[in-house]
Amino acid sequence: MQLINRPLALLLAGLAVTTVNAQENKVAVHGSIQSDILIPQEDHKIGTGTYNDWGLTNTYAEVGLTSKHIEAGVRAEYLEHPLPGCDDPRCNGWGVSNIYVKALGNGFDVTVGDFYDQFGSGFVFRTYEERSLGIDNSIRGARLNVSAVKGANLKLLGGVQRCFWDWDTDAWLGGADLELNMEQYFKGLADKNITWMIGGSYLMKHENEEDVLVPGTNYKLNMDPMVHTFGVRTRLQSGPYSFMAEYAWKTQDPSKDNDYIYRNGSAVMVSASYSKKGLSALVQAKRSENMSNRMKRGFVSYLGGNCRLNHMPAFSYQHTYALPALYPYATQDADGEWAFQGEFGYTFKRRTALGGKYGTKLKVNFSYIRGIDKTPTESLIEGVNSTMGTDGYHSKFFGFGGVYYKDINVQLEKKLSKSFKLNLMYMNQLYNKTVVEGEGGVVKSNIFVAEGKYQFSPKMTLRGEAQYLQTKQDQGDWYYGLLELSVLPYLMFTISDQYNANVPYYTENKQVDDSKGTHSQHYLLGSVTATYKAHRLQLSYGKTRAGYNCSGGVCRFVPASYGMTVSYNYNF
Repeated sequence: MQLINRPLALLLAGLAVTTVNAQENKVAVHGSIQSDILIPQEDHKIGTGTYNDWGLTNTYAEVGLTSKHIEAGVRAEYLEHPLPGCDDPRCNGWGVSNIYVKALGNGFDVTVGDFYDQFGSGFVFRTYEERSLGIDNSIRGARLNVSAVKGANLKLLGGVQRCFWDWDTDAWLGGADLELNMEQYFKGLADKNITWMIGGSYLMKHENEEDVLVPGTNYKLNMDPMVHTFGVRTRLQSGPYSFMAEYAWKTQDPSKDNDYIYRNGSAVMVSASYSKKGLSALVQAKRSENMSNRMKRGFVSYLGGNCRLNHMPAFSYQHTYALPALYPYATQDADGEWAFQGEFGYTFKRRTALGGKYGTKLKVNFSYIRGIDKTPTESLIEGVNSTMGTDGYHSKFFGFGGVYYKDINVQLEKKLSKSFKLNLMYMNQLYNKTVVEGEGGVVKSNIFVAEGKYQFSPKMTLRGEAQYLQTKQDQGDWYYGLLELSVLPYLMFTISDQYNANVPYYTENKQVDDSKGTHSQHYLLGSVTATYKAHRLQLSYGKTRAGYNCSGGVCRFVPASYGMTVSYNYNF
């Protein structure tokens, strides 16, 4: 396990000491502790697998210093025995994972150490941390932000990327991003309250060559160590109207993700919206192909978001209810996709036929995602069934492939009295499980959700959920119920149950045991949450189903779990 190299550590430590001892301005100290601990129990009926440890934990502790001209921070992690969802042994480790010093001047700042950043929507470059998915794609190096020129913002950065507990110096990157706010240069735009941004991005990655052979041959692929990605974007806003467009292009990057084909990547997105009090509308469209970009070409892991340098935004609604989120869509950045999304929101005014005494909120959202048109290229070598070393396929820009995902959901929010509020949702969904998960066919479902919230007093509220998912595919129908009592500001009690009558049996190594058929299963879960000032403690006991956990179109499979969970958070 590689932690932090000694020269960098000494440099950052020295700067931090200088910050504390030499700053004339006051220094503010801040930090946090987050620890999630599972004391597991085995239940092979639901697929927990076997455990060698009495407890599993993901624990993070960080502290930072902030003054007028200097910021510094350090984070330690303990993931030696991580929570379920990271069976990759590269997840295991502990030590100092993040350390940085940032100097702030008049119109600029410089960061040395570990940092996260994003260019535009992320087509060209995005690094981030998502602990629920086990993702940390931070960059270790240096970054310069310059805003001294009126209406202009410039970023320059370079370094190596974190991949699990490794910072591979054999692969490095450099990039630049520039945004110009045109209303700062044209008085006519400012006078009409119009904002117009144009921007451009560039990212270069360098990776040492590796020997990659076409299967069954001695044919070695020629791997260019340099990969370049370019992007342009614009955003125009005038009153309630907003328009955004972005385009990115990537040079040939044969990799494990695209089966080592020599094809340029591209992505284009347009978005238009309208918003005023009581009314909003949004339409978006995106086409992408071959835009997977990792620091390691040969990266293999079911944790698809790791070691990635860019991000393709999801064009599907990010549901928070349990059953609508049962079949979440993962962006197909390597294979490519056509994606469309629209949303309409309207508030019926108070004391109208549909608004009633308190008004009524309506929101309609739809998503429609398909593959791109593809005609495979013939193999380079006769008798070898592989497109490795070729351009992979031919594709018409406006050609469509199979349906990957679609849903339409309608949500209604209605306050029935001063104390009671009701939310209703209906969703019709098509989920191509084979595309997203590798097998399973197409799942069509209808989902119904009812959520009620009753306020007994300003400090006591009872919330309940009833959900039903109807489908003839996969495991059939699902049922979900929840009750939550909150007593402000200190306590919250929650109990939930998720039920299915066709849950498969599993083996000790978490594989489906087809020989035993299926069984009915309740996933009961109860929790108590206590909050006091900056402290938050949650105790939970029960079962959770196996399934995919997604955020922003990036997903990972999380196996079932059973046992006691202790979660503690502290911020200072």
